[in-house]
Amino acid sequence: MARRHARKWKKYLGSRNWGAGNTKNRRGTGSRGGRGYAGSGKHRWTWILRYEPDHFGKSGFARPTAKAKLDFVSVDQIAQWAKSGKFEKKAGMASFTFEGKVLGTGRIDVPVNVRAVAFSSSAKEKIEAAGGKTESTATKVAKVAEGK
Repeated sequence: MARRHARKWKKYLGSRNWGAGNTKNRRGTGSRGGRGYAGSGKHRWTWILRYEPDHFGKSGFARPTAKAKLDFVSVDQIAQWAKSGKFEKKAGMASFTFEGKVLGTGRIDVPVNVRAVAFSSSAKEKIEAAGGKTESTATKVAKVAEGK
């Protein structure tokens, strides 16, 4: 079968190196600047810019959103704020609204009406034992943050 481009290489047929100089010149990958994408950020940077401009960077995948984190306040802090008069009074009781979770650390002896996203069981017990009320304003996001 006749070779289509035989004429191009005909002059090299009798030679050992086919125009490459010394035999060592084409040995290994060092003669071509590395294999694959080696040097794509260095000596092959212009090739990357021209032929594969989107090679670097991220695209096409939406990262999963992190769980929402709630702020925390303790029963002890609420009691201190109520005694210092930071809350407005409604129906003879201090009223407190909080966008987070109320924890049961400490003591409370002041009746407080507390609205929050979530309450620990001990916080609910302590607030109600002091004569206060608890009202949950839980949303879907808050339930995810609590791990429910």
